[in-house]
Amino acid sequence: MNPKGKNASWWKSVWPPLVAVLFFLATWQGAVSYLQIESWLLPAPSLIVQEGMAQSELLGAHTWATIRLTLGGFAIGTATGLLIAVVLHTIPFLKSALYPLLILSQNIPIIALGPLLMVWFGFGVLPKLMVITLVCFFPVAVAAMDGLTRTDRTMMNYMRMSGAGRMAIFMKLELPHSLPQVFSGIKIAATYSVMGAIIAEWIGASEGIGYYMMLQKSAYRTDLIFAAIGIIVALSLLMFVMIVLLEKWLVRWKPDQE
Repeated sequence: MNPKGKNASWWKSVWPPLVAVLFFLATWQGAVSYLQIESWLLPAPSLIVQEGMAQSELLGAHTWATIRLTLGGFAIGTATGLLIAVVLHTIPFLKSALYPLLILSQNIPIIALGPLLMVWFGFGVLPKLMVITLVCFFPVAVAAMDGLTRTDRTMMNYMRMSGAGRMAIFMKLELPHSLPQVFSGIKIAATYSVMGAIIAEWIGASEGIGYYMMLQKSAYRTDLIFAAIGIIVALSLLMFVMIVLLEKWLVRWKPDQE
């Protein structure tokens, strides 16, 4: 696909949701003004932007704290998920024994497990990183295991006949061909990581967007809560876009989609 075609395709995929968001914000602004809704109940988008800009310095400091926590937890969660996938893929007995437990682990609400982690490990950064890791590792592990099992059997048999060992088959065939599925899981984990950081900050923190939201909730500052939500959405989108760009750079053999 030529660059002009790519740009046209990108614009066609971007403008419908962009128009929808702008229409939603305009409707929200008009409804608040027409119905004269109290700002503490539902602030107008213009007021949210105004008050958010007024506290931009404070919001910036809390946002940076959340970014640091998110990136640390996301990196650990992704590495954990990939490690689990590789181990379970290479040892079938462990996969049969542990995979059901992996599924069951996702039935425990993080918001319920978080306080226990705080009791066991204190109120430092460790339990917060563990919360984000628990949120992130599962989609990465499942996607990676799925990708590793979809290796072309013809190519695998050919490499075995050529005398390739288990490590060579994994590094040169299974791992490269699993990358599209792996990145699908990582993209999900990237958006979940921001949510995990916010939950961790709700449970116990002295800085971060989650902590900031708790303070504004106590003060009934709905406008600033919405400003914080906007930052959370922006961070999630930024994490997703970064992983998409990394995928495009690494998975160069993947054919372009029309």
